[in-house]
Amino acid sequence: QVQLVESGGGLVQAGGSLRLTCAASGRTFRSYAMGWFRQAPGKEREFVGLISGSGVSTYYADSMKGRFTISRDNAKNTVYLQMNSLKPEDTAVYYCAASPTFGSRRLETYNYWGQGTQVTVSS
Repeated sequence: QVQLVESGGGLVQAGGSLRLTCAASGRTFRSYAMGWFRQAPGKEREFVGLISGSGVSTYYADSMKGRFTISRDNAKNTVYLQMNSLKPEDTAVYYCAASPTFGSRRLETYNYWGQGTQVTVSS
């Protein structure tokens, strides 16, 4: 069982940066790939990026490449999403999720989800 809690969301101006944190419980944290997703009002939840259990490999959605960076600290059971050059269209609730397999961007392959944290980017 893994419990996930996101934090770090807030209001930021366009062009600014935010770092989201996802704190996980459980002794098997490093065995899970961790994904970040987001959901804007009226839209489906979409894939942002993911990181392997070891932290060596990452994969991003095309629109996030070069602006977003995912990292993890397995000693602290924590995964991070650093977001730079934020745009108003990045406004959404951001979720972290855990999957036993690496490489999937499909929601249904993620077993555990956090409650989400709101990110609002003003123009």
